[in-house]
Amino acid sequence: MTSSTLERRLGLPDAVTIGVGSMVGAGVFAVFAPAAHAAGTGLLLGLVLAAIVAFCNATSSAQLAAVYPKAGGTYVYGREELGPWWGFAAGWCFVIGKTASCAAMALTFAAYVSPHGWVQRLIAVAAVLALASINYRGVTRTALATRIIVAIVLTVLAVFAITNLARGGAHQLPDLHLTGDTSALGVLQAAGLLFFAFAGYARIATMGEEVRDPERTIPSAIIIALGIALTTFVIVGLTLLDRLGPDALAGSARPVFDAASRLDPSGILPWVVTAAAALACLGALLNLMTGIGRTSLAMARERDLPTWLAATHPKFKVPHRAEVVLAAIVCVLVLAGSLREVISFSSFGVLLYYTVANISALHQRENRRYPKFLQVLGVILCLALVATLTWRVLVTGVVVLAVGLAGRAMLRTSK
Repeated sequence: MTSSTLERRLGLPDAVTIGVGSMVGAGVFAVFAPAAHAAGTGLLLGLVLAAIVAFCNATSSAQLAAVYPKAGGTYVYGREELGPWWGFAAGWCFVIGKTASCAAMALTFAAYVSPHGWVQRLIAVAAVLALASINYRGVTRTALATRIIVAIVLTVLAVFAITNLARGGAHQLPDLHLTGDTSALGVLQAAGLLFFAFAGYARIATMGEEVRDPERTIPSAIIIALGIALTTFVIVGLTLLDRLGPDALAGSARPVFDAASRLDPSGILPWVVTAAAALACLGALLNLMTGIGRTSLAMARERDLPTWLAATHPKFKVPHRAEVVLAAIVCVLVLAGSLREVISFSSFGVLLYYTVANISALHQRENRRYPKFLQVLGVILCLALVATLTWRVLVTGVVVLAVGLAGRAMLRTSK
């Protein structure tokens, strides 16, 4: 008989590294431009708001993970605290949102290494298949690869920021101020885009069965990883605004590369940044795929997804069938979808996922770690950011969510 039990191999440094790797990915290299387009100089307010949403959600996830140290994250928390349908809704939103995120990471990676056309899409497919093979062979390899990627990317971003300070100090920051063009809606839209970069800390909670001493390790790892990511985003965001200004930043397809080109026009810094961006995309994709596999495993155990997805590999101790199915779906999205489409759809799923997490934490009566007002604020802000999405994304998201709920109802009725 095939086992469905995961092995506890990861300590606090591994969990923190995987969380940081999931956050400091392609978002830090790409999300600031559309955020500046939405909010102008209000980008900084959007960053603060996104950080507040992320903190509320992180404290809810940390509080719940300490009590329910199982694979699946909010899928498990929703089931335990609110009931099976809430849990399924959270799990389904996570799977569809993060699957879209996988496609976004693959497409962003390919954009840095190939100019355009079908070659770019084929490179994205190759990246998905290569990283799926790493996940298939075991989570310890995932942790090691992520540790290396995070170290390289953080080093490059530090050099980028330090170079800006060394070459003239503050450039445009002293002259920045909020203009009449900055609207509340623009700030909310910027926050929603920037939250896409923050959302990877849920990756730690989905690994509840693979972390040693999860009651203490998971809450600590979530808060530490969020702090590292926030510090990184603030430094990079300030550097981009300082070197490019809000208008040039809003119009840039590769803002970190463009800023590095101004800093070092004839040097190697722009190309080092490009390499780091591509590597960061791979790191984010690697961790996203692992997290979705663990949530799919948890859902299959409860018969919310086909039960054959609950199997773990007898040697590598990973949900190998779920990993294979995920890789196939992501490849289809990469070949058929656009970057804007997959990012927007990801935001819909992930924000609703965290809405359930906050409601679950609000309902929790024992072993509380954080005040309830944080959970209430998290629910309000998550729903507010969902409301800023385009009507096409909202309609598509609601339809896909309804299909999942209807599918579960049919499955339960047929038993």
